[in-house]
Amino acid sequence: MSAEPSDPLGSPAEASLTSVPVKVWDVPVRAIHWSLAALVAFSWWSAKSDHLDWHRMSGYTILGLLVFRLIWGFVGSQPARFANFLAGPRTVANYLRGKGAHQAGHNPLGGWSVVALLSLLGLQVGLGLFSVDEDAIEAGPLDKFVSFDTGRAITHWHHLMFDLLLVLIAVHLAAIAIYAARRRNLLGPMITGRARLAPGVEAPAMAPLWRIAAAAAAAFAVAWFIAHGLKLV
Repeated sequence: MSAEPSDPLGSPAEASLTSVPVKVWDVPVRAIHWSLAALVAFSWWSAKSDHLDWHRMSGYTILGLLVFRLIWGFVGSQPARFANFLAGPRTVANYLRGKGAHQAGHNPLGGWSVVALLSLLGLQVGLGLFSVDEDAIEAGPLDKFVSFDTGRAITHWHHLMFDLLLVLIAVHLAAIAIYAARRRNLLGPMITGRARLAPGVEAPAMAPLWRIAAAAAAAFAVAWFIAHGLKLV
């Protein structure tokens, strides 16, 4: 790994990056990233507009994407794997001091930011599965496993968690803006899949297409099973 000059956030200086971009983010990671961004906005709009059928379908889609991302975090391309970007406190502290080795993909702080967003989004979807409206007409597919009062309490937390999710999204966007001000483009690689790496950092290994199909099939099956109230038929 390289020990090239870094900025205060630990990113390699612009002049030290390789001139030729290499593949870092595969199609599944990029598709999930932008799909979740769009679906969170759509879920908010559909709820505010009382299009609860659309809201429910959006939630099921988010559920499937989250299950896929969880699977992909173990069997996917190298930068997508949790083991590749989840670091301990010392590594994160070194990164903030501009020290430590560089790697392709998420930096140590960004990796935990991703986990926080995915976890909170998963909690939000999970609460929605048990939610029920005040008239007991609209309800999630798992509301039968809780009492009406518990379902109403869960619905309340479902609303509160969305506000917290918005805070994390705002922090995420602020971080992107800070990096942009330091001439580090984080959006471009998430669109094209390619990024310039620090010298000495090898291009990461990408997962084969068959693994994408297998993970997608498993994620669809899990989401379908949950959306149908844990029934096989």
